[in-house]
Amino acid sequence: MVGFNKNIMRTILLASYIILIGLIITGISALFSYLNTGADRSSMLHTEIQKVEQYLPKLNWEPLQNEGRPMDSENLNALQNDYLDAWYVKQIAYKTNKIAGIKDYYTDSARLNLYDFIALNKAKNITIEATTLQHNPTLEFFSEDGQLAVITDRNVIEYKRVYKDETLVLETNELSTYKIVFLLEDGFWRIRHLVKEHTEIYKPENKMVNTDSLNIKGINYYPQATPWNMYGDDFSKDTISKDFKIIKDAGLNAVRLFVQYEDFGKASVEYKKLEKLKHTLDAAEEQQLKVVLTLFDFYGDYSVLNWTLNQKHATTIVNSVKNHNALLAWDIKNEPNLDFKSRGKDLVIAWVDHMIDLVKSLDDKHPVTVGWSNTESASILKDKVDFISFHYYEDLSDFDEAINKMKTEIPNKPLVLQEFGLSSYRGIWNPFGNSENDQMAYYKLAQEKFKTHNLQFMSWTLYDFTEIPKEVVGRLPWRKRAQEHFGFINQNGETKPAFTYISTL
Repeated sequence: MVGFNKNIMRTILLASYIILIGLIITGISALFSYLNTGADRSSMLHTEIQKVEQYLPKLNWEPLQNEGRPMDSENLNALQNDYLDAWYVKQIAYKTNKIAGIKDYYTDSARLNLYDFIALNKAKNITIEATTLQHNPTLEFFSEDGQLAVITDRNVIEYKRVYKDETLVLETNELSTYKIVFLLEDGFWRIRHLVKEHTEIYKPENKMVNTDSLNIKGINYYPQATPWNMYGDDFSKDTISKDFKIIKDAGLNAVRLFVQYEDFGKASVEYKKLEKLKHTLDAAEEQQLKVVLTLFDFYGDYSVLNWTLNQKHATTIVNSVKNHNALLAWDIKNEPNLDFKSRGKDLVIAWVDHMIDLVKSLDDKHPVTVGWSNTESASILKDKVDFISFHYYEDLSDFDEAINKMKTEIPNKPLVLQEFGLSSYRGIWNPFGNSENDQMAYYKLAQEKFKTHNLQFMSWTLYDFTEIPKEVVGRLPWRKRAQEHFGFINQNGETKPAFTYISTL
């Protein structure tokens, strides 16, 4: 028995020794791999950066004709990613006055100046919200050992907002040129020197599109079965085509459609959504309807650091459909003024202003507008847009005065009433609401006023809906019930009395 126990003990000791040796070899192998490949950058960051996906300015590399060693695409891509991430962490540092992440993208000497600048701003309670919107880098030099690179980045478009004691003291658009020296350290490109060689105020050209032929008589559109989810799994071009025929036969010539920012994939616009949008434009063209396309709906952030992502979204949409025959105009954003209180009026207007410039730079053939929620905001950026769009859900007894005031403030631009309407809901949540006959009387009077003022219009909306997402009007049942009954066609597919006045008299 004693000999048997000794054998068991020897076996256990031998097995333990083998396991220990295996663990040591595994550890040494992992350490060797780490030292030869460099640490995983994602584990080093303290700013939760997800590489370039968080920062997507437009980037235009000049053809590679650099001195020294030729640059291959793999190295160029790595250099580009680390360069943009360096800008991103610097913008975060300037906004928060915290240095986390700086050491990951700047060498020892380069980060000292950044640390001093951040410390000074923190002491004086200064913060900077900034972004770069376009880069035009040229690779000047790539060393033979592959450890050093020099680029010149010309005409960098920068936007900055400087705050002192949480009060905006400076807003600026700049066009700058930088010289940057990179060192390859631990497998990553870090900035050793970044020198601004030139800067000037950036004033983008604002080309106006001729709108003399603009004659919008239209309607805002969602399919009855899939409102606010038009491009989802239940997308049906046949349904849309039938609805567009109803709209055309009713005497209208245009529809307003919506691109929801998150639904379309935000900066990474989904190909399938784009294809469905194109099919919708095809259906409009088949019925000889023109489309006013709203680029941002259900979006309300406006943070400066997100501008490059918003820019990528708009660029993808515009470039994908700007040559479609059905396209009539771009509407930048649905009712941005509703975000003035929560996001800050100046910031929202700055965002809209930039998006107007962007869309005009991508498409100089189609007019651009903004869908303001009321007449009071309609004059904002009036000199930037090609025509004025506004919404009106107030009492029609005040309509004439409001229109005359707008014509005085904005004498040289077409006015388009982009949304208007009256709910025919009368029920338990609003027993004193309007009837379908009240709705008909409203549209009859509205059309009379449009004729008097020679006003273009787009009503809300073709259908009554059975389900309204909470994101549209919230959860309150009396608001949801009212929103369900703005249509000219009821939930059973029957035309309501107001349908008689869906178009001009």
